[in-house]
Amino acid sequence: MDPVLSSGALAELRQPRPYPAVSLVMPTHRREPENAQDSVRLRNLVAEAEKAVGDDPDVPRERRLAVLDQLRRALDEIDLVHAEDGLVVYAAEGEHHVWSVAREVPERVVLSDTFLTRNLVAAQAAEQPYWALTVAADRVSLWSGDPEHAIESDGDGFPLTRSLEDPDAERKERIGDMPSTFQDEATKQFLREAHDKLRAVLADDPRPLYVLGSSAALSLMDELGSFGPDAMAIPQGGLAAGPARAVWEAVEPQRTARLAAATSTVVAELNAAQGRHEFVGGIDEVWQAVKESRVRLLAVEENYRTVVRDDGGHLKPAAAGSAGARDDMVDEIVEKALEAGTEVHFVPDGTLAEQGGVAGVLRY
Repeated sequence: MDPVLSSGALAELRQPRPYPAVSLVMPTHRREPENAQDSVRLRNLVAEAEKAVGDDPDVPRERRLAVLDQLRRALDEIDLVHAEDGLVVYAAEGEHHVWSVAREVPERVVLSDTFLTRNLVAAQAAEQPYWALTVAADRVSLWSGDPEHAIESDGDGFPLTRSLEDPDAERKERIGDMPSTFQDEATKQFLREAHDKLRAVLADDPRPLYVLGSSAALSLMDELGSFGPDAMAIPQGGLAAGPARAVWEAVEPQRTARLAAATSTVVAELNAAQGRHEFVGGIDEVWQAVKESRVRLLAVEENYRTVVRDDGGHLKPAAAGSAGARDDMVDEIVEKALEAGTEVHFVPDGTLAEQGGVAGVLRY
């Protein structure tokens, strides 16, 4: 499956492709016995996609064969044994992508000149990803984390490693010129390089950041410059090489506390907006405002889903599978809001019970 999803990767996935760009989306299950149905459902959806491509008279033969080949290659990469809550598969001429997401998605096959990205965008936002940097004098590692796990990144120049052996150590010790590790100029240069590489990562894919290391390591990183208000230091060394579970466990209490504080801030902003008449609540009101790029802050309950239909420009409740039913409107709202630069927050279920599961603060 494809690696960690970044903002840059999402932007690339949303670019136009030669028709047909195939999007296959389906819910999956983490545990038995529910996951027994996943392989059958996947085979049926792939067969549906193959038939749609094969029967489309607007697809030249050479391109049809190329797309079908990519779809089969994608199928070979899918790991249903370690499935999460949803599967997103893209196939087009010369490329394929597979993503497992921790968010329920609807079942569908779509042929278009772009990939159907709204479910992937919403899943990435809902997962609330973060970066964790683990720092030692001889190794600096970058980890992509979320509420469930952390995965070491092996791109963007990470991990950085070096040897601590000093060929001149015996002479320095003899004349009393042996500096502590984090006062050594070579160590400073090593961490300065890590600092610069991390800045580039954050510029491409901004996320909350946790920097883990000994007090001396954190002090030196702080001297090199701030990573901004979304960065937090955690004084815990010994994790430069992981393991991943230990990195996740070190970050999780801080991430949970930060989420609780952010939720309280969002609720306070929504309450204040109601007093200023800058508030929208419920899926129809929010959708109207999001379409006009009027929402400054959007709050969505983590597991809020609903089926609606467009009734004269307004969204009305609908039965799943009925004519005109739209079962991923929440994901579409999230994607469109992010496109407009809206600040999007997913909050615990029940937080917005009185607002209908979704609410926003208007720009004007």
